[in-house]
Amino acid sequence: MKKTIVAAALGECVHVAGVMNFLQLAESAGWRTVFLGPAVSIENVLQAAKAEKADLVGVSYRLTPETGEQLLGEFAEAADDLRSQGVRFAFGGTPPMAERARKLGFFEKIFEGGEPSDQVLAYLKAESAPKTEKIIYPQNTIERIKWKAPFPLLRHHFGLPTMAETLAGIEKIAEAKILDVVSLGIDQDAQQNFFHPEKQDPRQKGAGGVPVRSRADYEALYAASRCGNFPLLRTYSGTDDFIRLAEMYSETINIVWCAIPLFWFNQMDGRGPWNLEDSIREHQRVMNWYGARGIPVELNEPHHWGMRDAPDVVCVVSAYLSAYNARAFGVKNYIAQFMFNSPPGLSDAMDLAKMLAMLRLIEPLRGADFRIWTQTRTGLLSYPLHLPAARAHLSASIYLQMALKPDIVHVVGHTEADHSATADDVIEACAMAQRVIQNALQGAPDMTADPVVQARVDELVREAQITLQAIRSISNDNSLDPLITAHNLAKAVSIGILDAPQLRNNHFAKGEINTRIIKGACISVNSTGKSISEKDRMEALLVQKKE
Repeated sequence: MKKTIVAAALGECVHVAGVMNFLQLAESAGWRTVFLGPAVSIENVLQAAKAEKADLVGVSYRLTPETGEQLLGEFAEAADDLRSQGVRFAFGGTPPMAERARKLGFFEKIFEGGEPSDQVLAYLKAESAPKTEKIIYPQNTIERIKWKAPFPLLRHHFGLPTMAETLAGIEKIAEAKILDVVSLGIDQDAQQNFFHPEKQDPRQKGAGGVPVRSRADYEALYAASRCGNFPLLRTYSGTDDFIRLAEMYSETINIVWCAIPLFWFNQMDGRGPWNLEDSIREHQRVMNWYGARGIPVELNEPHHWGMRDAPDVVCVVSAYLSAYNARAFGVKNYIAQFMFNSPPGLSDAMDLAKMLAMLRLIEPLRGADFRIWTQTRTGLLSYPLHLPAARAHLSASIYLQMALKPDIVHVVGHTEADHSATADDVIEACAMAQRVIQNALQGAPDMTADPVVQARVDELVREAQITLQAIRSISNDNSLDPLITAHNLAKAVSIGILDAPQLRNNHFAKGEINTRIIKGACISVNSTGKSISEKDRMEALLVQKKE
């Protein structure tokens, strides 16, 4: 049975916009709502509360604080019997009026107008006892996604060059109650050499993130997050000792999902000790480890190709291979990542089309044992250096991302091109993202319906099927699935089926592909700059292979 909220603007106050917004959010949280209107007397509010058997009564007052203070005092005295019977009371008003309402000690929750909608919704969804404001924030990814809907979770990368700075920053971010997932940025030495202190270089301490050097460091990072909105913690899977790191992450920070590539973080990109083929096997092992324990897995794969100027079709293919491998290796909850603005020259229309093509390809993989959750983000390399322009870019990018109706928005801070985000930068970036998301959820135009976008989606899906078939065709063992066999996937890179211009002169990749931004899309081109279809590109590669 639905709980009931009765709400009104009290006394002579006729300002009801805030009351209406509150009730609309309450309806989305599952409440039955009764709106009494503007300028309602104390007696009429309490009569309605009794008649409707209200569980919560909300009153608003936005006029002179001196007059309002006396009115609220009378209201509290008249409503005390109801409160003693378990009815809850909330107040909304201007900041000066909210301050006076707090002094009464009567209302369990007081709003002063600046609270983001998702925080109001969190209050309305909470099963808090009367006279408390305690909200129980879910502590695993899927529960938190469902709890916060229709708002997506916000995730942000954070890690400063010292433990002290990072600990203080996490606590400050948690207390701001604006970020759901702190994505720990760990320095490179810890990602590769955590269990090998003899290999660590003291001169590189703190390079690229926080220099964790012990289990106690991870435990301290987790402890710092146990306040405010109790944000979830996660970090990257590392570049060596994957299973040992996974075990430690699970035990120390309650890692809420694993992020791992399929083809990267190895000798090919200079970020790990493994060769390409063996690293693919190791990555498959670690996704299986997390999947067996019910921990979600994200393959942060497609954007690695995009950041290296690979054609859109290769990015789309890599998105399919990511989801396909995750399902094959036992992942039950798969977080599909969509990094927009990679490469930065893509137009919004063609960028959106690329992401929609990825979604269309992976959608048939969805099932009872393979659930897909979407995560969008702004391109890591796309931010302008000028901070006002960067703020605009963050907002515009997230508004476009909302066309995918993401479950998670990975907020990439607007300071990215200038410096690593401080706690204040993270809070500011999330506040901008929060406002954009709220605007989009109120009713954004359907950008996915653009016929130009849909035509490009169709084209990319057709071309991706050609590329996937080429990967299947190079397998020498019909008894093995060519899309999950490490040897075959590595071969697809070495002969150039999967390729990117920035892999030129790479020991593991062909590195001969050329791309250009043409009409907003990233396209394969020949030596004269003319576009090449994927059919022609695959035929030329496979002929070279036979020769």
